[in-house]
Amino acid sequence: MGRAFEYRRAAKEKRWDKMSKIFPKLGKAISMAAKEGGTDPTTNSKLRTAIQNAKAENMPKDNIEAAIKRAAQKDIASFTEVIYEGKGPHGVLVVVECATDNPTRTVANVKSYFNKAGGQIVPNGSMEFMFTRKSVFEIIKSHDLDIESLELDLIDAGCEEIELTEEQLIVYGNYTAFGTLAKALEDMQVEVQKSSLKRIPTSPVEFSEEQLVEIEKMLDKIEDDEDIQQVFTNIA
Repeated sequence: MGRAFEYRRAAKEKRWDKMSKIFPKLGKAISMAAKEGGTDPTTNSKLRTAIQNAKAENMPKDNIEAAIKRAAQKDIASFTEVIYEGKGPHGVLVVVECATDNPTRTVANVKSYFNKAGGQIVPNGSMEFMFTRKSVFEIIKSHDLDIESLELDLIDAGCEEIELTEEQLIVYGNYTAFGTLAKALEDMQVEVQKSSLKRIPTSPVEFSEEQLVEIEKMLDKIEDDEDIQQVFTNIA
């Protein structure tokens, strides 16, 4: 896949290893899910997913429980989910998903990150056909897991593709199939390590190592912002 890919992966792993940044974001996702659908993960699938993803990042149990309790507090801030689209250095396309209690602050910050990098925010919807929304489930490979049988069983639930890596199975489906796929995997007692809704670029672009250095500087600043939940690009 080339040096550019290896650089991108290493840089991304380094960014997301900043636990002081990750845990507040995960906690916010848990609190939002609990406030929206209740604090019982057995009856709140969105909360179950948020907890699952927090555990995948080794978030301590105490932090998870504290995030759930915060949702029950009357004075907790109401968060709004907002999306911004932009173009960064060398024409890289970026979609930023946020959860904020102050959209005015968040949009000002996001605009500044793009502007300082020589990029710009574009009207929402401009990149509608540049990315495809997918449900993504990451499963740890095990010797007793029959992959062909699993794929056949998941087709009716909305599975479109299963990708095999050295350590994982990654199940892809349309974003509307997230709930049915999650339930199917749960009913089959398949342990999901992490699940999410992702934006997959329809035409990924290769950037040079030098270009990626500039792009990563901007992405670092965006992802360090506490209001940012997920960032997607068209980097191959």
